[in-house]
Amino acid sequence: MELEVKKLIYDLDQAISLIINFTDGKRLTDYQDDVLLRSAVERQFEISGEALNRLKKVDLGILARISDYGRIIGFRNVLAHGYDIISDEIVWDIVETKLPGLRQEIDDIKRDLGIE
Repeated sequence: MELEVKKLIYDLDQAISLIINFTDGKRLTDYQDDVLLRSAVERQFEISGEALNRLKKVDLGILARISDYGRIIGFRNVLAHGYDIISDEIVWDIVETKLPGLRQEIDDIKRDLGIE
């Protein structure tokens, strides 16, 4: 079970890192004007939500350390199923205001699990 937890945390960590890399130095208008950037960011948010959804089935203790896990899973569902109602402003706000906190929580979990 621990190996599965580490894999899911790794997947989540990678998705967060990619979003940060994709959006570094960008503004909302850059995001709105670049369909490739929007697609890439949304895909990584989908992966993040799916990793947390799977984590829910294997380790509720680790999952509970991620403060907004329910909202992240819900956001993944909106991205996957409600593609026509996605707001660029909401996605960008999450990138700017929520992602740094999630990054810190995942870094703490990685440290505690001994993940490099």
